[in-house]
Amino acid sequence: MIDINKKVETLKKEIDISLNKKKIDLLLKNAKLINTFSGDIYKTDIAVHDGKIVGFGSYDAKNVIDLKGMYVSPGFIDGHIHVESSMVKIPEFAKVVLPCGTTSVVIDPHEIANVLGTEGIKYMLSSSIDAMLGVYVMLPSCVPSTNLETSGATLSANDLSLLLNDERVIGIAEVMNYPGVLNGDRDLLMKIAIANGKIIDGHAPFLSGKGLYAYVSSGIKSEHECSNIEEAREKLRAGMYIMIREGTAAKNLKSLIKLVNSDNSRKMLFVTDDRHLEDINNEGHINYLVKKAIEYGVDPVKAIQMATINTAEYFRLNNLGAILPGYSADMIVFDNLKKINIKMVFKNGVMVSKNGKIVDGIIKEYKEKLRGTINVRWIEHDDFALKAESKKARVINVIPNEIITKMTVEDVKVDGGYVSCDTERDILKIAVIERHMASGRIAKGLVRGFKLKKGAIASSISHDSHNIIVVGTYDEDMYQAAVGVVKMQGGICAALNGQILESLPLPVAGLMSDRSADFVRTKLRRLREVAKYLGSELPDPFMAMSFLTLPPIPEIKITDRGIIDANKFKVIDLFVK
Repeated sequence: MIDINKKVETLKKEIDISLNKKKIDLLLKNAKLINTFSGDIYKTDIAVHDGKIVGFGSYDAKNVIDLKGMYVSPGFIDGHIHVESSMVKIPEFAKVVLPCGTTSVVIDPHEIANVLGTEGIKYMLSSSIDAMLGVYVMLPSCVPSTNLETSGATLSANDLSLLLNDERVIGIAEVMNYPGVLNGDRDLLMKIAIANGKIIDGHAPFLSGKGLYAYVSSGIKSEHECSNIEEAREKLRAGMYIMIREGTAAKNLKSLIKLVNSDNSRKMLFVTDDRHLEDINNEGHINYLVKKAIEYGVDPVKAIQMATINTAEYFRLNNLGAILPGYSADMIVFDNLKKINIKMVFKNGVMVSKNGKIVDGIIKEYKEKLRGTINVRWIEHDDFALKAESKKARVINVIPNEIITKMTVEDVKVDGGYVSCDTERDILKIAVIERHMASGRIAKGLVRGFKLKKGAIASSISHDSHNIIVVGTYDEDMYQAAVGVVKMQGGICAALNGQILESLPLPVAGLMSDRSADFVRTKLRRLREVAKYLGSELPDPFMAMSFLTLPPIPEIKITDRGIIDANKFKVIDLFVK
């Protein structure tokens, strides 16, 4: 129940402060304000008090910073991101993206939810409270994403409804099962129904025509899977906001940016989806998308609107996205309108980053722990033996820099009735070990594209259910790599001659480290170097491996249930007779 009298007193104080009847906390003098609401730039002083913008011009202030003509824009907002893909906890992630000007993120904790269900979502919410980063949650709509794999949890509409009252939960995340929407799947429609006016994000690559109209009619209003202008234009015309994505695995900015014009730019926003630490460190976060958009010819103010007020208005974050009275004082200070060289970042009126460095001690470490999530039956050496049921088998073919795969049927190398890896033809073994229920289920298959000549690599990151995945040349090394992941309670490792060469522990749900971003970056760099030493020519074989278990993406995948025909959406035999 709102205490009206208290609210009135608060309003009176805020009005008096805006009228300059009391000293404010901070005045940014001589700023070039980028007004995302009016779409123009002008010189002014910006007054801040109690974390909010209170006015412009001359004010008595406790602290004055002379910006000497530098630009000030609202803090950038990432409209769709899976933080788990950074492999660090939210406070550590904040230390990385705040210097890039990202002051708020809209997260889909889909990855951790597939491992821990609502416990994982609550963990992401609680771990972000003192991170000095605005974190808003879209509830995962597809946990598990398919019935062709074993996940750690199942989230029903009732489960999700229990979280909707949290003020930082703002809607339902990407509805990947668009066939379920079109076919009237009751459980899925219940998840859409419980949104009850809150935002619902889409995920429907290549959906067109009447199917698209039906999808949008259900209340789904955004798309981040567009890969070409024609698709994006049709979805824009159907009433969807277009999320222009530039992540690590999927890069769509260059192909979509030409669609942006003065008439439609306010219906576009920037997202990263999955952007790894190395890319953020080398290129940036949302600031990178803004800079590239400007390079491609987008007006700088429009590019900044796409990173700020467009996102805020779509998600109904009414106090974000602009530097206006009553709005949160989330601000970026930079010296060049095209290069966006960020000098200062403010969150709720507090300076959190200066000259690309996070302010010491500004972010508190989150020490609460989650339960262990690696629950496997005892792994044996023989688990990786693959009995030859035929001389021919289906092979998963990795396509560099893509998450789609191709299927071929190949002659297999057989020794004593069992399949051996054929490094000459780059046909290696792959295994997926169920790690949630200790079922003992292990699916085995064959894969081409890693070009390992020796050893094995393994990881507990395998989208979307995150069972343990192993690729290798010898059973013994596959065994050691898999056991290494189990002993770390989740992580990534590489093995050779029965020894672990390098590893990155990811004890937080088998997805995230409890160490620093620098530690994770160093370990990942070393793991890629080791993979190269083992023979791999892929830029990031661990990321490529993590998507081989994703059944909704064509053409052939593998889960703990077996080999998956991702076009027909069913389990198929490995061997062809």
